[in-house]
Amino acid sequence: MRLSGDDPLGWKRETLDGGTMVTPRRRRRAPRELTAAGSEGEKMKIADILDTKGSTVHSVLPWLTVSEVVERLGKLGIGAVLVCEEHSTIQGIVSERDIVRALRKHGAALLAMPVSEVMTRYVQTAGPDETVAHAMARMTAGRYRHLPVVDHGRLVGMVSIGDLVKHRVREMELETGVLRDALISRY
Repeated sequence: MRLSGDDPLGWKRETLDGGTMVTPRRRRRAPRELTAAGSEGEKMKIADILDTKGSTVHSVLPWLTVSEVVERLGKLGIGAVLVCEEHSTIQGIVSERDIVRALRKHGAALLAMPVSEVMTRYVQTAGPDETVAHAMARMTAGRYRHLPVVDHGRLVGMVSIGDLVKHRVREMELETGVLRDALISRY
C-alpha cells in the first residue's frame, strides 16, 4: 500500500493494487446520547454510526477484472466496494451478491470481465442526518445491503445493513432499560 497524499478536498487517499481507499477528513464529534421514546431529532442518525465505525470507503476502478475485485473483497474482509473513476465519481457498486449472480450467468469467464459489466449502476445513497430506522426501511424495501453516505455531494462514508441493525438494537436496548427503570421506580 502506498500513500498518495492528501488532496485539496480533504481526502486522505491510499492506493492499493488498482483500487483506492479514501477517508474523508472531517471533524469527529462525540456520539449523540440516546433517549427513550424521544422525538425524531433525538433518534440515532447515520452520522452517529459513522462516528463510531469510521468513514473509510473502499473503491475500485471500473476496468479492474472481477477476479481482482474478488481478491480485494477477500483481502479486506468486506462485502462490497464502490466502483469509481479516478476523480472519485461513483459509477456503481459491486457486492458479493452481484458477483454470485453474474457467475451463474457467465460461468468462469466472469473472472476476466471488467467489474463495470457486473456492478449495480444505480446506487442509492443516504445523508448523514437520515435516521437509522428510515435507512433500514429503505434498504429492506430495495433489497440492498450497502449504502454510501453523501453529504452535500461529497462521499463521507458507507454503512451496511449489519451496521444499522447493530445500532438499532443498541437503541432499542436503551429504550427498554429506560422503560424498565421507570416501571420499577413507580412501584
